[in-house]
Amino acid sequence: MSETSTAPQEASKPGGSGLVLAIVYVTILFFIWAVVTNLLDPLVKTMKTVFTLTPVQSMLTGFAFFIAYFVMSLPSAAFLSRVGYAKSVMVGLGGIAAGCFIAIAAANLHIYTVFLVALFTMASGVTLLQVAANPLIASMGKPEDSAFRLNLSQSFNSLGAACGLFFGASFLLNGDIFKKDIVITEEMKQQALGFVTNVYLAIGIALVIFILLIYLVRQRITDAAPKTGHLVSPFSALGSKWANLGSIGIFLYVGAEVAISLNLLLFLEQAKILNLEAQSAGHLTTFYMLFAMIGRFAGSALLKFVRDYIMLTLVAIGAIALSLVVIFTKDMVPTEPTGIINVILTSVPVTSGLIPAAAALLIGLFNSIMFPTIFTLTLQRSTAPTSATSGLLCMAIAGGAVLPLAFAKIQEMTGSMSMGFIAPLICYVYVLWFSFACRKAKVHAIEEGVSGGH
Repeated sequence: MSETSTAPQEASKPGGSGLVLAIVYVTILFFIWAVVTNLLDPLVKTMKTVFTLTPVQSMLTGFAFFIAYFVMSLPSAAFLSRVGYAKSVMVGLGGIAAGCFIAIAAANLHIYTVFLVALFTMASGVTLLQVAANPLIASMGKPEDSAFRLNLSQSFNSLGAACGLFFGASFLLNGDIFKKDIVITEEMKQQALGFVTNVYLAIGIALVIFILLIYLVRQRITDAAPKTGHLVSPFSALGSKWANLGSIGIFLYVGAEVAISLNLLLFLEQAKILNLEAQSAGHLTTFYMLFAMIGRFAGSALLKFVRDYIMLTLVAIGAIALSLVVIFTKDMVPTEPTGIINVILTSVPVTSGLIPAAAALLIGLFNSIMFPTIFTLTLQRSTAPTSATSGLLCMAIAGGAVLPLAFAKIQEMTGSMSMGFIAPLICYVYVLWFSFACRKAKVHAIEEGVSGGH
């Protein structure tokens, strides 16, 4: 028999080469959109410096990106249900590439608002990828292992996030303009925007190549994916209690993660914390996502033995505790450095500022399994079709647009970045409640035609 005729049968078997190859390509998608998303963190510093922005104005960089999830997720769910997973993946990658090329134009035009358009375009492509990839991975195999598979793929998402942070800090924050107490000139601004052009040109070209690779294996992805072909109303998820509760959880979790991530570089470089140069602080923020990656790999293994909602309870408690450490040390006077710690990516002064710095970075460890676990807990309990529920959950990623603004507003009102951590603290409290609420809820297999939940 030909490969084409046997692929569906092979893909349906756990461990079949068709299924394995599909998982590999979809996992690469998790890596790709993480790199693109986490370039935002050093990009915020670039935009703030080049265009002399206030804290709230600089957070518009993240807002333009994450608001696309709110605008585009339900249309993406409808598109996915109609055209299928493979085509949706290629269109999503094309959207990211288009945004990269708009960013290049924005750098040449020196217009901040055009950057915001570019980021919205990139995020629209990422949104379609998320709507497709999360349920795709969750459905590839035994239903009881869906949280394990999604956490494993999200581990590579964390690896991509760490690479994005380090890559961005190395290439976007590499000019004299980012040195402390420097007099900024137009030439320095031109150099900084030139770095932006180089980074997004490289990413855009790489994405075009990957689209061609996806095209070559599109049938394997289709064979392994949940069946589609009819239009599902993306609004049908609004009638499911658990789709709504889960979407609130995703909204608040992503908001908390992004609020911390976008402000972490600015937090660490403060004189009262570590007093680092921008690039050194940017390299140090990589540990935020490295800890998340470690947590996801470890969490994936633990989910084979520990119930998913119990794991969610434990990590929520950890994130709450660390947020409180940052808040309660807001008035701490930093001690004089007594030495230097040389880490893999940078050097850190030994001072009392290490306490809030380490607490903020370690939140990444406890963030690790929150997104994929909330996602699968919701898919298993929602009465709506999977594509519609996924669309609603991905729309909730718009929390990444809202919570950083809340963080910045609290900072402006109190004059303290440490107090800004009140915003993510509230989010983690809801995640803790959600983990308890999931314990007695009815569950079902993740599929387009749902037969359970309540």
